[in-house]
Amino acid sequence: MRFIQEIQNLKGRTALLRVDFNVPVGASGVVGDNEDFRIQKSLETINYLRGAGAKIILISHIGRDKNATLKPVAERLNKFIPVKFIPELFNDDIHGIAENLLEGEVLMLENLRSHEGEEKNTEEFSAYLASLADFYVNEAFSVSHRYHASIVGVTKFLPSYLGVWFQKEIHNLDKIINPEKPFLFILGGAKFETKVPLIEKFSKIADSIFIGGALANNFMKKIGFETGKSLLDESIDVSTFFNKENIKIPFDVIVKTGEVKSPNGLSKEDVIVDMGPDTLEDVKNSIKNAKTILWNGPLGLYEEGFDKSSKEILKTISETEVFSVVGGGDTVKLVNEMGLTEKITFVSTGGGAMLDYLSNGTLPGLDAVNQQPN
Repeated sequence: MRFIQEIQNLKGRTALLRVDFNVPVGASGVVGDNEDFRIQKSLETINYLRGAGAKIILISHIGRDKNATLKPVAERLNKFIPVKFIPELFNDDIHGIAENLLEGEVLMLENLRSHEGEEKNTEEFSAYLASLADFYVNEAFSVSHRYHASIVGVTKFLPSYLGVWFQKEIHNLDKIINPEKPFLFILGGAKFETKVPLIEKFSKIADSIFIGGALANNFMKKIGFETGKSLLDESIDVSTFFNKENIKIPFDVIVKTGEVKSPNGLSKEDVIVDMGPDTLEDVKNSIKNAKTILWNGPLGLYEEGFDKSSKEILKTISETEVFSVVGGGDTVKLVNEMGLTEKITFVSTGGGAMLDYLSNGTLPGLDAVNQQPN
């Protein structure tokens, strides 16, 4: 792997630094205190480059709307370091502004996805980005599962390296791929298609896999239980996992009325919103007996406020000496809201990227950097 620390002389050279500043912006146009996790995790690399006398050009996307702006992000970043923001991606003056940056100065350009060449990974757009700098650093682990210009295309034109936080992601996730036993994998959320390959792989590695959230509803439905009006994705076939003795699902659940029911006692009007108290205690006991824990995805209907089990499980993990890795947008948000970031061994910035790395052992963005000639 090619790490930023390997660059011999940074003084006066310009870094094109790909970060992931795709963070929530509130209705008031401000990035909140619990929403800047990815911004904060980029600071070590930014400050490493600044301290060595490099000039830094930050590039990121935000949202899916090509008209979305990074201005609120720049304002949030400015609370930590001084940054100049240009509300454009293409401008006749950008090359000149980049060339005139002083050592240690930071410039941020506008939303990468405002140009179609980013997601299409066009050679023209990749070459344009590369023309702004002397070398490229990928500090955007959380989007490195994408074949985008700023992730893979630009590496064809510039010497390329991995940032400090990216290295930490790989280091800690590798410990999950080769875990100390007993290993407990807790999987929730609702992005079914991204999680089935992970269940398949870790059913051969984990001592126990607990499946909660909307994903568990699919298992209940396939077993033959009534799931009422609960969230389902019936395009995903989970029946292949029924013979896996290490896979567990809730044996009691809470429905929207507040009642606790067993899966075989649900009605056609019920909506499952969380695991029941007996299942919760069982999972907490499994946590206390584990030496390695991976958790991705909330375990209840989190977006509607049903977060009791997720909070209880997070609190239990934080009180153990276990090696723990937590990832996924809503799960990480909960960690930050509860102020438990320092109590978890490693909180990943990646959701889909974390799942892809754990499934495949690599990412397109990682390969793009590693395949460069030394």
